[in-house]
Amino acid sequence: MANKHYPQQFKADAVALYRSRPGATIALIADDLGVNRETLRSWVRNDDQRRGPSRPAAVAGAGQAPVSVEDENAVLRRRVRELEEERDILRKAARYFAGETRW
Repeated sequence: MANKHYPQQFKADAVALYRSRPGATIALIADDLGVNRETLRSWVRNDDQRRGPSRPAAVAGAGQAPVSVEDENAVLRRRVRELEEERDILRKAARYFAGETRW
């Protein structure tokens, strides 16, 4: 079987889709997108390494308030960007699947 080369944007969208669905498994998302499960798993691992191990306390859910208002705003802005990205991915997926169902 030949190796498939996926665009970087597709990889990022697939990882974001996986992260946006808390109950979803890598297998479920990979099957929905038509990619190999291990391929998606490696994309998620690469994204984890790129993001680094440290996450702000407000995002990690440690129950600790950020040190300052500026820190809290930065965390909230980051979360808004993530949610907007996830929303856009879902919109693109809906358009794609709506187009596929038309004969």
